Amino acid sequence: MEGTPSKKELKHELGLLDGTMLVAGSMIGSGIFIVSADIVRHVGSSGWLIAIWVITGFMTLTAAVSYGELSAMFPKAGGQYVYLKEAYNKLVAFLYGWSFFAVIQTGTIAAVGVAFSKFTAYLIPAVSEDNILFQIPLGSYLLKISAAQIVSIVLIIFLTWVNTRGVKSGKIIQTTFTLAKLLSLFGLIAFGFMAFKTDVWNANWSNAWNMHALNADGSITALTTAAAMGAIAASMVGSIFSSDAWNSVTFIAGEMKNPQRNIGLSLFLGTLIVTIIYVSANLVYTAVLPLHEIATAEKDRVAVAASHVIFGNVGTIIIALMIMVSTFGCNNGLILAGSRVYYTMAKDGLFFRKAGTLNKNAVPEFGLWIQCAVAAVLCLSGRYGDLLDMISFVVVIFYVLTIIGIYILRAKRPDALRPYKAFGYPVLPAIYVLMGLAFCVLLIIYKPEFTWPGFIIVLIGIPIYYISQRNVKDDETVEYETPA
Repeated sequence: MEGTPSKKELKHELGLLDGTMLVAGSMIGSGIFIVSADIVRHVGSSGWLIAIWVITGFMTLTAAVSYGELSAMFPKAGGQYVYLKEAYNKLVAFLYGWSFFAVIQTGTIAAVGVAFSKFTAYLIPAVSEDNILFQIPLGSYLLKISAAQIVSIVLIIFLTWVNTRGVKSGKIIQTTFTLAKLLSLFGLIAFGFMAFKTDVWNANWSNAWNMHALNADGSITALTTAAAMGAIAASMVGSIFSSDAWNSVTFIAGEMKNPQRNIGLSLFLGTLIVTIIYVSANLVYTAVLPLHEIATAEKDRVAVAASHVIFGNVGTIIIALMIMVSTFGCNNGLILAGSRVYYTMAKDGLFFRKAGTLNKNAVPEFGLWIQCAVAAVLCLSGRYGDLLDMISFVVVIFYVLTIIGIYILRAKRPDALRPYKAFGYPVLPAIYVLMGLAFCVLLIIYKPEFTWPGFIIVLIGIPIYYISQRNVKDDETVEYETPA
């Protein structure tokens, strides 16, 4: 057919280790080193700090083992986009893909890239975010471009180029850097427990479940029951962002060996490893730093403050190097996985046609470069942090919809081949749905600034979908529909 995307096929070159490293590597960016400060300011106690991370870890693991059923049913590129299309329809799938392209994936790539630059500045002060290189007047607004933003864009361009060279190039970086950061984090945790301060631990845990807001001046504000629920929801924005992107491996199912088995196992192993690391790292924070110091860490860099206690003055350099390794590997995984969603959308007639073609190295190069372009714009905007706060609500909504899709597909296709069935079905997936909906409802009630902007981004996709469908001939889309 004229205009049909390339008949080249994705190569099955990724094994279980590669998949697990993609899950863990995409999850661990800079969040675990930073967001605990904000959590402590909201909940004010060690018990609730750890509880927030445990709840988030439970939700992530539950979602991961539930996604295993969907990944085994549909072992193809596109992952969550495909699952939503099969369970619901193309509109719901497109709204996910649109949000993914507009801010979920590209915004995360931008934020992680800038985090890389910020911590590089510890070693090379010239690339600091405080070093403003250009100021561009845009009406009444002055756009300031810092050295950190330029470095982040260069990093994103470099990793995009590496991934256009073939999936092998991307997987080498991913596996190497993820193993390096896992070993570094386990080392930090081990040395942290060796630096255990009994007086600090006892003080932090003496009244561990007394939730209150911890103010910058050291004072506390008692919380009503309603305010406490809002504090939990606001705290989880950070922990959920830090635990997001665990589903990246589903996007590259078309390049996995034995995807029916290895996608589900990668999801479980990767999320389990990261959950253990996150909870352990926060236990270390409470073992070496008083809660007030966690809450008031300079620029929220809790890991830097903890590392000073554990390693002395060299701690700053150690953490800076760890975060550089962590964010470098994280961004590689995000960049590698994201383009596969646009590839599948293009084959369904829901994205730029050229994104549905593969280059000579059998990777969707056009999708990689347009993802790069949007991420670069978000880096320059300086609003990536705000966007990510606002999109946490949307991310969880789509996770909930996808897991509800398991029930829908069990009813619609009871006889479909399911090499793996969701662990704990129907109870565990239902628990995730209830927890996810509770999180979203609490945000709507108590923190609307975290919800409506992200929801508006999703709604903008509705007219875009119908406009795009006007330009797609029926005979061009049927070919790409997944068989029932």
